[in-house]
Amino acid sequence: MQTTTPTDDTPVFTSPLAPYLAQLLAEKRALGYKYHSQALLMRRLDAFVTDQGDGQVHLSKALVLQWIARRPHEQAGTQWLRIHIVRQVGHVLVRAGIPAYLPERTFAHPESYHFTPYIFSLDEIHRVFAAADALPPNPNARRRHRIMPVLFRVLYGCGLRMNEALRLQRRDVDLDQGLLTIRQGKFRKDRLVPMADGLTRRLTAYLTDTLGPGNAEDYVFPAPDGGPYSASAVYHTFRALLWRSGIAHGGAGAGPRVHDLRHAHAVHCLQQWVRTGADLTALLPVLATYLGHTKLTGTQRYLRLTAELYPDILATVEAQCGQAIPERRTP
Repeated sequence: MQTTTPTDDTPVFTSPLAPYLAQLLAEKRALGYKYHSQALLMRRLDAFVTDQGDGQVHLSKALVLQWIARRPHEQAGTQWLRIHIVRQVGHVLVRAGIPAYLPERTFAHPESYHFTPYIFSLDEIHRVFAAADALPPNPNARRRHRIMPVLFRVLYGCGLRMNEALRLQRRDVDLDQGLLTIRQGKFRKDRLVPMADGLTRRLTAYLTDTLGPGNAEDYVFPAPDGGPYSASAVYHTFRALLWRSGIAHGGAGAGPRVHDLRHAHAVHCLQQWVRTGADLTALLPVLATYLGHTKLTGTQRYLRLTAELYPDILATVEAQCGQAIPERRTP
């Protein structure tokens, strides 16, 4: 087996486990997983094995326990990611007949650290948009005050993941049809996302008046250097907008998060459908496709959130989709 050839998101592994780390990464990507953040974590495991291991091709119990031990001030979910990665690597080794210690799944199960999304009310959404519209010009971030109002409306109005919005190029925007093409979304699948007429008009004005003429490969939300806006820059702006909107933030790991705009989009869609008498059982797969879910499981969680947030429609949701509403998990 060969070690991984480096690319922009493929690290070089150099420890005794290098061929097996490369094999795991190749297998996951062949299945359609991007495995970007996981690849970076695998690189950390590779360096850890080099520094702390005994030079042999195996995963000893002592080494694994040292790797998965909780770090000071570490979030439990971050610890679980390290456990998950070392289990994945261990399975590759075991298949090859190499000794590997596999920590139990229950050592730090992610269900114990389930994050409850913050669902913005419609009033809060309007306040965030108003705060974005009032952003002052920033000499260090050209056009930020023009870009952010449109970006946050696209995130909420289309239910996009932030990286999907930031990667949009002009070729992906069909203003005549009011469609966005999301290329290589989660699981490396493309999909078409229709926009509301009002959002299409706003995006048209933004592309014409703010960005002006450009090439098909130009980013819709460009950073000052012409590349895509960074997620961290969007997050910092979002925190400022929350403060200006009078919406409290719970601190690191507590939200609201930018991703919660996507959650709010899904819940508000379901709420509207229930109140207009739509058939949820028919529309739930439509919402799943719109959001880019490969399974209904993720979309079904929004049914529970919708029923919990709007008790007046609980009976309707349970009558139509009672069997599809997952139980809330408790630690």
